[in-house]
Amino acid sequence: MSWQLGILLLAILIIGAAVLVVITVTGRTGKNLDVAKYQRRWLEIESSLKRDEPATHITTILSADKLVDMALRERGFKGETMGERMKSANAEWKNADHVWGAHKVRNKLAHEPDAHVTYEIAARSLVAFKQALRDLGAF
Repeated sequence: MSWQLGILLLAILIIGAAVLVVITVTGRTGKNLDVAKYQRRWLEIESSLKRDEPATHITTILSADKLVDMALRERGFKGETMGERMKSANAEWKNADHVWGAHKVRNKLAHEPDAHVTYEIAARSLVAFKQALRDLGAF
C-alpha cells in the first residue's frame, strides 16, 4: 500500500511541475480581472461616442484600445508592445481579425496626423474591442 501512495505523490508532483512549466512558458498567470472596474470604464467609453462629434470617434477608439491593453497586461501576457501582447493572447480571441482590425484603426489614428474615422468605423471598432475584453475575462 505504501508504494502506491509513493507513486500517487510522484504523479502529483510531476503534474504540478508540468502545470508550472506551461504557465512559465506561455507567460499567463490566469489572473482574474476586476470585472466591475472594466465594465465601469467600458460604459464611460461607449457612452462617449457621439455620431455628430467626430472627435469622439477618435477618443473612444484610443480609450478602448488602452483598456484592452490594460487587460492584456493584467492577465500577464508577455510583450514589449500591445501588438506583441496581442500575439501572446492569440489563442484567447474568438475573432482575431476583428481585434487586430480595431487595433490597426487605432494605430492609424495614433500615427497619421490627418487620419479620421467615421462613426460607423468607430462603432465597429468598439464592438471588436468589447469582444476582446470579453475574451480576456473583463466582462
